[in-house]
Amino acid sequence: MSGCNLCGETASTPVFSTKGYDLVECTTCKLAYIANQPDDAALARLYSGSEGYHAALKDPASPQWTVIRHTAEAHMNFMSRVPGTGRLIDVGCSTGQFLNLARASGYAVSGIEFSDDSRLFAADHFGLEVEPGSIHNTAQEPGSVDFVTMFDVIEHVRDPMADMRAAFRLLRPGGWFVLSTPNIDGLFPRLSRPLASRLDYWPHPEPPYHLYQYSVRTLGASLERAGFAVGPMMHRRIPLDYTFGNLAALSKSPKRAAYAALFAPSALLGPWIGQGDWFYMAAQKPA
Repeated sequence: MSGCNLCGETASTPVFSTKGYDLVECTTCKLAYIANQPDDAALARLYSGSEGYHAALKDPASPQWTVIRHTAEAHMNFMSRVPGTGRLIDVGCSTGQFLNLARASGYAVSGIEFSDDSRLFAADHFGLEVEPGSIHNTAQEPGSVDFVTMFDVIEHVRDPMADMRAAFRLLRPGGWFVLSTPNIDGLFPRLSRPLASRLDYWPHPEPPYHLYQYSVRTLGASLERAGFAVGPMMHRRIPLDYTFGNLAALSKSPKRAAYAALFAPSALLGPWIGQGDWFYMAAQKPA
C-alpha cells in the first residue's frame, strides 16, 4: 500500500502480524490497516462459497442463521435513530436477512453483494433485488437513495474512502449513510492488544478478512472527509462465541478458555462504558 487511506501518511507503526499479514497503525491519524493486503484473486477466494464462506448463513436450521437474524434485528433497532423511511440500499447485504426486515418495516429495499453465492440466496429465498459486485458498479442513479447501509462491510473493502464517497454520491441531499464495524479502541481490544504479539493470538483484527480496523474517531474522521456530517452512534459488542469460541471449543483448549475468562468480562463491560468492541455510526449528506 502507498499509505494511509484516511490521511495519506506513509509512516506507520506495527500492531500485530499473523498468517503472513501485517496490521499497522498510521502514525498521524491512527487508522489501523493491513499493510500487505491480499491480491484480488485471494480476496475472491476468501468470499467464495467453495471455501465455505457464509455457508451456514444459508441454512435456516443452523444456529448461525439465528445469530444473523438477531444481528439484523439490532441493525433495525439502530435504524430507528435515523428519521424516516424511503429507498434503502444495503451494500454487502450478504444473505439478505436485514433487507428482509427493512422491507417489512416499510423501506423500499435493494442490495449489493460481492459474493455470488450469498447474492443468489438472498434473491431466491427472500425475493430480494440484489446487484452483483460493489457500490462502484451499481446501476442506481446518483442522488436517488434515501439510505445507504454498510453493516460490517467497510473494514473489508480495498479503498474505504472511495466507498464512502460513492455512498455520498448515491444519496439524495439529507440522506443517511449507516454503518457498523469493529472498534479497535474498544475495551477488550485495547486491554488484550499488549499480549497479542507475545501470544501470537488476537481474535479482534481477523486478518486477512478485515483489511482495516476503525475506531469511533477514525471512522468519524473518514466520513467527514467524504463530505458527511456525523450523527447518531451506538456502542455494541461482538457476540462472545464469535470472539472467544463456543463452550465446546473452549472445553477442548485450556489456553483458549483461560484467555476467554481473562478478557470476556471486558468485552461485556465495554458497551456500558462507551467502549464496545463493535459500534454503529450514522452520517448525513448535507441538505
